[in-house]
Amino acid sequence: MTEIRDIDVVVFDVLGTLVDEPDGIGAAVREALSDAEQATVDESVTLWQRHVETEQTRIARGERAYADTAVIDAEAAQLVADRAGIADAAVIARLAKAGQRLVPWEDTVSGLERLSWHFPVIGLSNAGLSALLRLNAFAGLRFHLALSSELAGAYKPAPEVYRLALDAAGCAPERVLMVAAHAWDLRGAQAVGMRTAYIGRSVGDPPKDTDTFDGHFDGLEALTAALVAGA
Repeated sequence: MTEIRDIDVVVFDVLGTLVDEPDGIGAAVREALSDAEQATVDESVTLWQRHVETEQTRIARGERAYADTAVIDAEAAQLVADRAGIADAAVIARLAKAGQRLVPWEDTVSGLERLSWHFPVIGLSNAGLSALLRLNAFAGLRFHLALSSELAGAYKPAPEVYRLALDAAGCAPERVLMVAAHAWDLRGAQAVGMRTAYIGRSVGDPPKDTDTFDGHFDGLEALTAALVAGA
């Protein structure tokens, strides 16, 4: 069994790693477009995610001032509504909050609880402050501390976002483990000296052959076992 030694604090990405973001957006789209075929729902989810990625990239490049996920998700919801011909403001407003109603993966809630018995656990998410608060409540995510990238006015993988967690951890970066289902996220954490663990999820960004993370795990149970064994 893989062991990860000398860790004081564990930091988790949220979107995709602990909750199924595409499925949650899809569920909200199905609710808004009640008679839509699955292909239309899938196209809407793709449109939504492409808009979010594009706008966060523009912000990172300095082409747009920082806007939190509530703003960007509202823009994405309007794009979906426009394409579907939805004009009901209440329906669009509820759709815009899809990111606050994401279902956790099967091992998330119990895995976080088990791990929190042994380590301080921090959530570090690109979700905005208010969205993260409501998402954590909806999905039953229990952290010792939840941090939003909004506090840094940037999005991961900007280094200042990871430094939020390092400042809160109050220990050397090499004693803080970043856990994510996205290799790009872990590379960003490595750039500021954090240790890294990849969790396999169907919606994640798999590592490349050139990636050198501290561990690769199928789920939170295996991660917790590796951390406890190395403690």
